[in-house]
Amino acid sequence: MASIEWQIAEVIRIKQETPKTRSFTLVLPDFTPHRPGQHYDLRLTAEDGYQAQRSYSIASEPERTGEIDLTIDRLEDGEVSGYMHDVVIPGDRVEVRGPIGGYFAWEAALGGPLLLLGGGSGIVPLMAMVRHRGAAGSTAPAVMLNSFKTHEDIIYREELEALNEVGNGLRVFHTLTRSQPAGWNGFSGRLAAAMLEQAAGPLSRDTKVFICGPTAFVEAAAGLVQAEGVPAGQIKTERFGPSG
Repeated sequence: MASIEWQIAEVIRIKQETPKTRSFTLVLPDFTPHRPGQHYDLRLTAEDGYQAQRSYSIASEPERTGEIDLTIDRLEDGEVSGYMHDVVIPGDRVEVRGPIGGYFAWEAALGGPLLLLGGGSGIVPLMAMVRHRGAAGSTAPAVMLNSFKTHEDIIYREELEALNEVGNGLRVFHTLTRSQPAGWNGFSGRLAAAMLEQAAGPLSRDTKVFICGPTAFVEAAAGLVQAEGVPAGQIKTERFGPSG
């Protein structure tokens, strides 16, 4: 397998998703259509030659050619995320390579039913799947259930609210683990079996499950789904720990 070459991408848009999360739109001189769920490596090089590199999931659908969105949390002491949030402005250039990965990927041709479980910024690769589903005109039954600490932490909130109203077989739910605003009608607390049952109903053995988030979330979610009768082979997970 040939190695993936680094290329210089231009940042053309920056969108504030939450107080700590931004989406960066990058124009790629050598664009390769990705599979929803894949990621790019992003590398920064200082004048003295010091390099810092991190991997970020692609948030955009492959139908958008020539550019990608990377949604990045600003992490405390994060070298790369701090630079992206505090220094980078539209017109700047960054070094990237990708798309990378293939195990944690869903395409419309694979069909459904689909269950997407995201913890915090684990929603990002799942959002690429949701956006691809819409762009491809898929009506495969799909349920997305995301866990965030607070209402202001919900990434892509307005877009997901709009998608939830389209009525093409996609249903989106959130649970807030730390605090809930007045009038909140979503779920509260950590992901639980009753919550999963209410959002998705009885799970089929054919359900394709994608889970992404911190390790503890992923392990708990995978256990709940298996307890509902979904075979392990139908469950794909991607987990992350602290990084910059």
